[in-house]
Amino acid sequence: MSTTVAVIGASMTQFGQRDAWVRDLLAEAGEACLDDAGVDPGAVEHCYVSNMASGEFEGQTGVPNALAHDLNCLPAYTQRVDQTSSSGGAGIYAAWQSVAAGASDMTLLVGGEKMTHRTTPEATDVIASLTHPVEYKHGVTLPSFAGLTARLYLDTYDAPRESLGKVAVKNHKNGVDNPHAQFRKEVDLETVLESPVVADPLRLYDFCPITDGSAALLFCPESVAREYTDDYAVISGIGGATDTHVVHERSDPTTMGGVVESGATAYEMSGYGPDDIDVAELHDMFTILEFLQMEGLDFAEQGEAWQAIENGTTERDGELPINTSGGLKSKGHPLGASGVAQGYEIYKQVMGDAGPRQVDADVGLACNVGGFGNCVITTIMEAGA
Repeated sequence: MSTTVAVIGASMTQFGQRDAWVRDLLAEAGEACLDDAGVDPGAVEHCYVSNMASGEFEGQTGVPNALAHDLNCLPAYTQRVDQTSSSGGAGIYAAWQSVAAGASDMTLLVGGEKMTHRTTPEATDVIASLTHPVEYKHGVTLPSFAGLTARLYLDTYDAPRESLGKVAVKNHKNGVDNPHAQFRKEVDLETVLESPVVADPLRLYDFCPITDGSAALLFCPESVAREYTDDYAVISGIGGATDTHVVHERSDPTTMGGVVESGATAYEMSGYGPDDIDVAELHDMFTILEFLQMEGLDFAEQGEAWQAIENGTTERDGELPINTSGGLKSKGHPLGASGVAQGYEIYKQVMGDAGPRQVDADVGLACNVGGFGNCVITTIMEAGA
């Protein structure tokens, strides 16, 4: 039987355009996380870094061992976790495994990325390198997949174009109350629907920004957590899955198999079901992804997630608040940090420490998506006993 894994500390830097390089961003979040938990750096036995492309973006490799040095976590074992844009969720999975397996009694996870110093075409090209070579040579990018899938979804399920715009409006509204978010400004539906077309039918406000930032979580066995604090969270369930690398090989592009499988694993492990989830952070790199994940996680029937945004179900005061942090759409998407920042938000919510964006939450779920559903990690967290 595996050890119950607790989270006793969390941090998130300011997301947006930062002057700092990735190594500095990682150290900022790592130090803040250890301070939050009241844990000495020397107690860290494993130090994981979630990062997709520090080499490609800024020519910086070896970031985990550099972080351990900068934080004085020596002689901790270090490892980089790269699973494209789901690197953060994969880092949570790796950190959970290290503690659950008994290999570490104190594991620090820091996710980070430095991106804004590169042009939008350059950053898009780095991200597009995760696609299959056959797709890449034809110039296919993730926004291309998003536009094609959004068109298929709207046409297949007779969903109004406005429903996607309302996802952006909701998440920007939530981001106003997140002091770490890149964009803390509301937008109205007209602005979203009249913004420039990027990949028809999706427009500028249907996409998340290019972002710098970092976030961190500290994991240990529940027995160790009690030595430090009475207030901690536990990982109730976690699952990861991989879908086809070539998107057109999927029988239905509007069904994200990795979401379905990882969610089912997390639900089974936790003993919870969709109706037990009080708050969720979903990977809204594009607005259409919020609908696809809702359906893959059984928060809505196939083709019906758009109705939830229309009737207010996913608002902060709704039955199932989604992306209370502002989501990737408002908060920002620094690749390797995004999944860790999702975990940060769920941790804050189940601990009752989310400030003005707090909702009534005992159990939370985070779903971090790599590529266009190529790889997915779903994590369920709740307050400790």
